[in-house]
Amino acid sequence: MAANAWARAVREQLGIGPVLPLGDPKDGAWITERAARAALLRAPGIPTGVRLDALRLALAAPDEAPPPTVPAPPGALPPGPLRIAAHVAAPPGLPLPPLAEQLRTALLATAEAGLGLRVSAVDLHVDALLDEAVAPTAQAPGTATTEEDLGAAPGPGRAKDPEDLAARVRAVPGVAGLAPALGSHSAGVSRSAGGDSGDHVLVQVATAAGHRALDVARAVRRAVTGPPPAPATAAVLVTGVAAV
Repeated sequence: MAANAWARAVREQLGIGPVLPLGDPKDGAWITERAARAALLRAPGIPTGVRLDALRLALAAPDEAPPPTVPAPPGALPPGPLRIAAHVAAPPGLPLPPLAEQLRTALLATAEAGLGLRVSAVDLHVDALLDEAVAPTAQAPGTATTEEDLGAAPGPGRAKDPEDLAARVRAVPGVAGLAPALGSHSAGVSRSAGGDSGDHVLVQVATAAGHRALDVARAVRRAVTGPPPAPATAAVLVTGVAAV
């Protein structure tokens, strides 16, 4: 409990929000709420003039979420279906029921097809009517942090240390760069003992435009795991999603 409270405090201080599960328990992938929220706020299909306030994501049924198959990032939520909740300020002159349905469809499409989030519910609360249409919601600052130098592809042989692992990660299509948000590992790759699973690595990346976050995370895990001296298991945390 103390460790979880510490992890929550760190996330709040960093402004990244909860660490949300991507895909299924076997995928070993997570995404920061900050990165997911930025992608959702720029989802194609959001009705013109709609303003989304306090968009948040959380587990839909926390008590029913299964455990992950690999060690999770510090304080990460278990891989259960999510609920999206947002307060909506609607533009004038538009019927609210179809507007809400259009918005719900846009958020679901981006969450599932664009990111790889499993979403079971979208709760929208229309609690404000605007006097005039507003510009689309801007991306929150600091959500697309990437490396300027993406490095070169690794040479032959298995990855033996964090630098070799980082090179393998950078070579994966869809990786925009290593982008650490948790811990003190500036390279974005941290290797440690993984309990029953043996040697384990946590990789923190930003994804490039046009690539589904979950697909990139799966490819990263395949790239860095294998027989020794490669780590036995890997978890991937997506910390930024580039705009299209």
